[in-house]
Amino acid sequence: MAGAGPPSTGMTIGTDADLRALLIDCVTLWRIDARIAACDDGMEIVVNDGMYLLQRAAPDQRPIRWLLHTPERRAANRPPRAAPSIGAALTALRNALGAEAGNKLRIGATA
Repeated sequence: MAGAGPPSTGMTIGTDADLRALLIDCVTLWRIDARIAACDDGMEIVVNDGMYLLQRAAPDQRPIRWLLHTPERRAANRPPRAAPSIGAALTALRNALGAEAGNKLRIGATA
């Protein structure tokens, strides 16, 4: 039976290669010059102003799924930013990198 089983929890990033490919696509779209590499702790995003680290959260930290370490948070001795989804983690990364959000798609009548 099609559609049987538990409901989807959204986008799944299965491997480091999947996550690296997604991050490469994102920084390209955001026009950010960055080097993306897998490391023991997660995925490093290296730009001119420092190194960002995106990690999968431990299962016991749910509903948190992703942790984003930024140079600013590290310098201030603050914990990583927690994100409940890959979309939220990418938005936090885009904002931290200073990339523009771009145009939003709006469907429907405008006032």
